[in-house]
Amino acid sequence: MKSIKVADYMNKRPVTFKIDMTVAEASEKLIQSHQIGGPVLDIYKHVIGFLSEQECLTHLLKDTYLSESHSTVEDIMRTDVLTVGCDDSVLDLAEQMTKNKPKLYPVVDENGRLLGIITRNNILNAIDIHLRSFYEKGHDRIV
Repeated sequence: MKSIKVADYMNKRPVTFKIDMTVAEASEKLIQSHQIGGPVLDIYKHVIGFLSEQECLTHLLKDTYLSESHSTVEDIMRTDVLTVGCDDSVLDLAEQMTKNKPKLYPVVDENGRLLGIITRNNILNAIDIHLRSFYEKGHDRIV
């Protein structure tokens, strides 16, 4: 199972954000994509931050009370982004995700450029596919 790689299950076309987008624009992208968050990229596609539904909700709610909207993605994004590589093990990432870590990880190359994202749902799918194929081959237990 450790041989199952992130690259095989990642979303290669995720929704991404630019620092100068308004929070309202970013929220609209999240709503349309059904993604729970996404990486913020510089002009070279390096991951420089992360924006989640929670940050958008918090700031849109505040903007609603104030009847104004001045926040940009740069104002509210997280900069402490945990990333993974294409060759990382799905099983190792699944173990990380069980310990209250992010629900979505940007997948980056060795230079920090975005290649895609992988979510808890992608990980569940990978494990499910692996287990089903294992049992279909007639194995009654996992060693």
